[in-house]
Amino acid sequence: NTGKYTAKMSFYIKSLFFAIPIFTILIIIEAIVAKRKGLQINRAADVVTSLSSGLTKTIRDGIKFGFTIIGYSWLVTHMTIYKLEPVWLAVIIAFVVQDFTGYCMHRLKHRVNILWNRHIIHHSSEDFNLSCALRQSISNTVDFSAIFMVPAALLGVPTKIFAILGPLHFFFQFWYHTQLIGKMGFLEYILVTPSHHRVHHAINPEYIDKNYSQILIFWDKLFGSFQPELDDVKPVYGTLKPVQTWNPVIINFKVMWQLIKDAWHAERILDKLRIWFMPTGWRPPDVKEKFPLHEITNPKKRVKYHTENSKLLVTYSWTQIIIMNILMFHMFTIIPSYNVTMCYVYAAMLILSIFSFTSILDHRNYALMAESVKLSLGFSLLYYQNYSWFGLSGFYVYGLIFYFITSFLLTYYFQNEIKISSLRPDPAQVN
Repeated sequence: NTGKYTAKMSFYIKSLFFAIPIFTILIIIEAIVAKRKGLQINRAADVVTSLSSGLTKTIRDGIKFGFTIIGYSWLVTHMTIYKLEPVWLAVIIAFVVQDFTGYCMHRLKHRVNILWNRHIIHHSSEDFNLSCALRQSISNTVDFSAIFMVPAALLGVPTKIFAILGPLHFFFQFWYHTQLIGKMGFLEYILVTPSHHRVHHAINPEYIDKNYSQILIFWDKLFGSFQPELDDVKPVYGTLKPVQTWNPVIINFKVMWQLIKDAWHAERILDKLRIWFMPTGWRPPDVKEKFPLHEITNPKKRVKYHTENSKLLVTYSWTQIIIMNILMFHMFTIIPSYNVTMCYVYAAMLILSIFSFTSILDHRNYALMAESVKLSLGFSLLYYQNYSWFGLSGFYVYGLIFYFITSFLLTYYFQNEIKISSLRPDPAQVN
């Protein structure tokens, strides 16, 4: 099992070593081009949230935290009735099945209350740029997508093809999250393009819940969910119920928490049970009346979520992202050598750190509490390992100790800075 796990992880790690630098370069290029064109497509805190969300998803995937109801390997073992011999044909079938599965799962996530919790993070940005592609879920811990892959299993398409194709299919969805590329001629009839995906991310009545396809656009045309981008309707991005936070961990479970509260407050037993499987956004009538939620009814008048953050705080957030990337890759390299519990604790510490510095961007008091827990957890791990850090010692350990202490002190500083600035009188109200 360890050998198989190491082999899978090595491919995953290798793909990330290519994907992350490429994504980073493309995000920077997009920002430079947008600035030269005079377009405002990026906001610092929003990009930090997007990159942080990508980190949490990669960390979650790295430790393989999740549960599969039915796996594709089981389907192949028990359902194959004819084995395709040509590898090239098996790859083509696998790609079509993978893309079809992506369409079906994507549509379900948009249309069912409980499944929307797994996808809201991806739509939570009120901007639209390449970094938004990295907003991926950590709440989709139960996987049942293999049920849509039965056609491939019947034809005996090997599991290893999907093991390689899956990440590639996912990475190829990155490029079309941009406002800088217009319509692409004949490609609009074949592939999902930036124009198609701008429609998908928009909350305009003309665009909502359209264009679920991931690579090939004809799934939407086949199943009646296609909508072209209209010249006279500019997309407004985000969600109808704005998330109002920069914290990707909170966003990941925001819908779930709301469903729990609504189920608790509902008077009818039937409503308590069916709320989970009703269309996205449905709430029991009595709960909706007693506990109304802010919802955008006119996208043109939507005001984007914003917090005033100093340049120092934004720089601190960028520095944290760099450090989290370094520690994440280190965690990946040590996973085969440590037990599951230790790996989970390492991952939890990284996600806790992300929770902390994004909470500061929100001006939340619990940022310091989260940072205190991180500090305690970090030093506890050092003590437990005789003052080494998962195989690292000497200079690296001193660097980590410096990081833990500095991170805590800066969190304390920023929290107090925010409190002081909030107490200052508004210049507009003076005189």
